Amino acid sequence: DVYKRQITNSIANYGKQKTELHIAIAPTKNNDRTEWFVEKATEIGIHTITPIKCTNSERTVIKNERLIKVAVAAMKQSLKAYLPTIAEMQNVAELISNSANFNGQKFIAHCEKEGQDHLNKVYKASSNALILIGPEGDFTREEIELAKHNGFIEISLGSARLRTETAAVVACTAFNLAQSNA
Repeated sequence: DVYKRQITNSIANYGKQKTELHIAIAPTKNNDRTEWFVEKATEIGIHTITPIKCTNSERTVIKNERLIKVAVAAMKQSLKAYLPTIAEMQNVAELISNSANFNGQKFIAHCEKEGQDHLNKVYKASSNALILIGPEGDFTREEIELAKHNGFIEISLGSARLRTETAAVVACTAFNLAQSNA
């Protein structure tokens, strides 16, 4: 029985990265774009995806079963053996407030001000990361301040204004590139 459990755990964790990336993303108005992000993030490598409800969110309901099916298909297609956790939708303020026990670096990507450091400058490779990606209308000033108050670092994902799902893929890619260069 113990042997069987060890094999099951080995299979479940095959392909799992040593460092964990958790992206909390506001689902897009067009559900296909959110599914596209889940597919690409699964192919690239991610540990957890949490849909978040923000003040400016266009979509406040999401079907987790559908996102899990998308992730499973992406896993098969890319020959990845690790299925990321797709958490239930959460209010962004709750997620931020409950992040005190997160073991790693915490970031919030937003478009509000210039001069923020790019994720690849402030992320320390080999540490877990939690990255917040806001809705099409961006995070509100209050959401940004709450995140900063709870230890999140404001980051940029480049000089271009990116769609929500593109920003999340850029963050996922930057994280994974940092791991491969560590």
